[in-house]
Amino acid sequence: MKIIYIITGLYTGGAEVMLYKLLSRIDRERFNPVVISLMDRGIWGDRIATLGIPIYTIGIIQGKPKLANIWRLIHIVRQLQPDLIQGWMYHGNLAAQFARLFLFKQVSVLWNIRHSLYSLDLEKPRTTIIIKLCAQFSNSATKIIYNSQNSARQHEKSGYCIEKTCVIPNGFETDKFIPSGKAYLSVRSEFNIPENALLIGLIGRYHPIKDHFNFLQAAALLLKNYPNVQFVLAGNKVDWQNHILSELIHELGLVKQIHLLGERHDVPRLTAAFDIASSSSSGEGFPNVIGEAMSCGVPCVVTDVGDSAWIVSDTGKVVPPRDPEALANAWKALIDIGTEGREALGKAARQRVIECFSLDSVVDQYEALYDNILTKKTKFKG
Repeated sequence: MKIIYIITGLYTGGAEVMLYKLLSRIDRERFNPVVISLMDRGIWGDRIATLGIPIYTIGIIQGKPKLANIWRLIHIVRQLQPDLIQGWMYHGNLAAQFARLFLFKQVSVLWNIRHSLYSLDLEKPRTTIIIKLCAQFSNSATKIIYNSQNSARQHEKSGYCIEKTCVIPNGFETDKFIPSGKAYLSVRSEFNIPENALLIGLIGRYHPIKDHFNFLQAAALLLKNYPNVQFVLAGNKVDWQNHILSELIHELGLVKQIHLLGERHDVPRLTAAFDIASSSSSGEGFPNVIGEAMSCGVPCVVTDVGDSAWIVSDTGKVVPPRDPEALANAWKALIDIGTEGREALGKAARQRVIECFSLDSVVDQYEALYDNILTKKTKFKG
């Protein structure tokens, strides 16, 4: 089956990474993938090319599509004669549906939405237009794949066709995010954290929706009764140069217990060093960092936003958002069950990820969907 993946662009982002991970594991004896980027090759284009997958670029400048770009897209799709077209992100979905009109055979079009839609007011004006356009044409798609149940509900409320909904979650590399005693010790050594200190970690970029304020307030509450706890925070702009974070940490008297690491490229190692991983967000879709921590055998405390509670299930604790006291109390509960209790939860968490969210299981779901559509099409022809 020849599948064309039409994606908005190939720069760094969760959507691009997930496409790469899917293509790296898809059964190439059954599926023949080709990628079209509406913009250029970005960062991930060369990496996809190393998989032996053809890459085509349309060269659209953001917000300024030209007639020549549209003709190039039509020409490439007609030349490739796909059995299936898979859109990826809003612009890719719309382009996939449009390109389908110029094929002289019946071809199914799947959409892939990897975005939480809390309010159109939070979106850029051009993105809002595309989101609304997609809603108008959503009935034309064969299936609309969402990466989270929360996202599916949000888009359905915004007019996306409910009958076309299909949820396939993000997949985690359970062979990369693994429990590691070596990481546990080396991270403590790197930051001069005593081996007997309990480490609570938060990984995520600095953004209001991640609610670092909630996390730090909870840390201050916890330390009143548990002074032997230290906190590691990593992510873009989560560093001491961030004056808002720095001032708050000083105000709360947390300087000696907090480690701000900024953006890191050793996230599997860092995560495996935590005793407890946490998400303090006021809004999420499908938070990868939670699945990654669970894959490392680390129990999690998360706020009840997006799909966080579904991911964690009974392997950790779920608390209301914007409630530092509830967050601190959940941490206390995991501290009080002791090392053995946390290890048992961590093992259950890793097993849950392997069974429900491993990359291989997610790729299997995509392949089963593609097979099902091709089989139905063959029967229809017959």
